[in-house]
Amino acid sequence: MTLEHAAHPRNFREDSTQFKQTLPTQPRGIGNVLSQNKSDGAPVAAGGSPFEKSWAHFIAGGLGGMASATLTAPLDVLKTRLQSTYYQQHLVAARAARGLPPIETMSLARSSFLHIRETGEILWQVPKAEGWRALFKGLGPNLIGVVPARAINFYTYGNGKRIISNYFNGGNEAAWVHLCAAACAGVVTGTATNPVWLVKTRLQLDKSIHADGRSRQYKNALDCTMQTLRNEGIPGLYRGLTASYLGVTESTLQWMLYEQMKLALANREERRVHSGRAPTVWDQTIAWTGKITAAGSAKFIAALLTYPHEVVRTRLRQAPMENGHLKYTSLAQCFRLIFKEEGMVALYGGLVPHMLRVVPSAAIMFGTYEGVLKLLGTSSNM
Repeated sequence: MTLEHAAHPRNFREDSTQFKQTLPTQPRGIGNVLSQNKSDGAPVAAGGSPFEKSWAHFIAGGLGGMASATLTAPLDVLKTRLQSTYYQQHLVAARAARGLPPIETMSLARSSFLHIRETGEILWQVPKAEGWRALFKGLGPNLIGVVPARAINFYTYGNGKRIISNYFNGGNEAAWVHLCAAACAGVVTGTATNPVWLVKTRLQLDKSIHADGRSRQYKNALDCTMQTLRNEGIPGLYRGLTASYLGVTESTLQWMLYEQMKLALANREERRVHSGRAPTVWDQTIAWTGKITAAGSAKFIAALLTYPHEVVRTRLRQAPMENGHLKYTSLAQCFRLIFKEEGMVALYGGLVPHMLRVVPSAAIMFGTYEGVLKLLGTSSNM
């Protein structure tokens, strides 16, 4: 063997190394971040099967929804009651008895303070009048709805984001990709789970809508479902669906804001690493709480901007009667009638307990979601 032949294997290895460097990065499943970045800083989408590892998102979303729904159930009951016609009429009568003017004639500051005060009073009175279990009314159907709803939502969003980015945006993430994926996830989730939310709402309002005002109209979730089917048919289970579709705007805005905040956090950390600076206490705090804060902030902004649909949806599901006919017959008619009869303030009934519930709920849900994904060896990033 000549020296030239002996040297050939070394040259072959060098050539192989150079050849490997030209190969594209192997695709990974949902949740893995590739090393390349586009010019705008967004990670490049993987090229593998869009449904690979999506089961992790399904499980994490379901567990996140379960944790948030259980811990914030009392505030959900309070919010639903404040959105209903019964409690609004009760509050109007209570204000008149105190000699207070109609709330729609008050200044913003005074009406806001009064709303916070009344919210606290009702939260105190419910367990005194009905027992502490009343604060968890509707939790059963709520969990039955929340777990699959969140699982479906996260599953649909994760896969939708990957499919849209791969086929319509050159494998690159963008705000409009997040928006489209979140809208699709919201429509799918709302359609699949509307009957469960309707049953939950009617159970939470059970005491207020029954004829004698004392006994419960529904024994349990199954009895509520059967009575609804007998009296209203299958369409009765989908009352409020149009308002649920309107509520897709909230979840879509929330997802988009959350993704942009996560991207800002990732860019911040990348700049710190490139600078060679050791992480400070503040950096470590952001690393631990950044995503939870982002989730809560995104939900706060989205809920505040889109809240009136919550009131309309509750009224449509409650289905109050007037002169033997349904008082609210459609989404637009419900908006107009509430505004005409009760003023703009009524479209924000229950806002305080709603915000007190949804902000920590979002933080709990997304925090649990991110944590479970980490335990399962993946992440929410592409």
